[in-house]
Amino acid sequence: MSTNNWSTALLDIKRYIVLFVLGGLTLAARAQFDPQMGQYMYMTPSYNPAAVGEGNMMKVYGAHRMQYIGINNAPMSTWVSFTSPFLIGKTSHGAGVRFLNDRFGLFTNQAVYAQYAYRHKLGKGYLAAGIDLGFVNVGFKGDSVNLEQLSEADYFDRNDEAIPNGDKSGMTFDIGLGLYYSTNTWWAGASYAHLTQPKVIWADQVETEFHLRGTMYLTGGYRFRLKNYKNWQLIPSALLMTDFREWDIDLTLMCAYLDKYRWGLGYRIAGSVNILLNIDIIAGLQLGYSCELPTSKLIRESYGSHEIYLAYSFDILKPKRTNKYKSVRYL
Repeated sequence: MSTNNWSTALLDIKRYIVLFVLGGLTLAARAQFDPQMGQYMYMTPSYNPAAVGEGNMMKVYGAHRMQYIGINNAPMSTWVSFTSPFLIGKTSHGAGVRFLNDRFGLFTNQAVYAQYAYRHKLGKGYLAAGIDLGFVNVGFKGDSVNLEQLSEADYFDRNDEAIPNGDKSGMTFDIGLGLYYSTNTWWAGASYAHLTQPKVIWADQVETEFHLRGTMYLTGGYRFRLKNYKNWQLIPSALLMTDFREWDIDLTLMCAYLDKYRWGLGYRIAGSVNILLNIDIIAGLQLGYSCELPTSKLIRESYGSHEIYLAYSFDILKPKRTNKYKSVRYL
């Protein structure tokens, strides 16, 4: 290899080291590029487009997650989504739009997707195939870089052209696919985000490419009605996430009473336990909260991760016949 090629290779290695160290948190610490969701069982369209249009109600929901409170530059994520079922002739479909605003360290990730799903009646439920089409904008807050804490003896040169000058961002087109099957008692789904493994380019003194890894999600759950306690349900569920280099699993057990009050516990293989609460406040309005506590030494430095979820289900196409709304997930 020539001297120029060696210099270029070393510069690329240094560039990524600088960006990740200055960002405070590496992407590897997140397992995958996409943010975690403690209340994933209520937010299936956020990672599987085939779930849009599930049930017979329009739905808008939002969630905000503050991860590792007490640690500087810890991840903070916000999701907003709108989904709706609709008919074309005798065929069933779903459509939606979702937004993501994510910050981790000095990195930012904003995304917007249009979603569509075709739903086919199969057995006691519906089998759906869906697609995500949208744009992802990844940025780096170069203006927030603090070099005072770094020693030049550690191979960080204040004049290094690999360190971004000012805020940098780039946008790329993105695609995701999904399959989803649900009945009144169980559901299962598989999806793949960042199908084309797109790349974002930051143009500065040195051009930097930021690759988004493809990520697979596998999810499923079951609703057990207790024979002697008909107003009670046990709802175990799971979500597996992997980019085929690293993986993580969420395992959750929820208890529901009167299809209105829900609480439960979760465990994340990567090292945390989750406490979840959820309630139907009024007809169609649902509020959820989760508190996730690390099981590692990180608990000494953090107050845990906290997530708020708010959803409203409604139907503007049909007259209101009852004052009680039910999600297909809790029938």
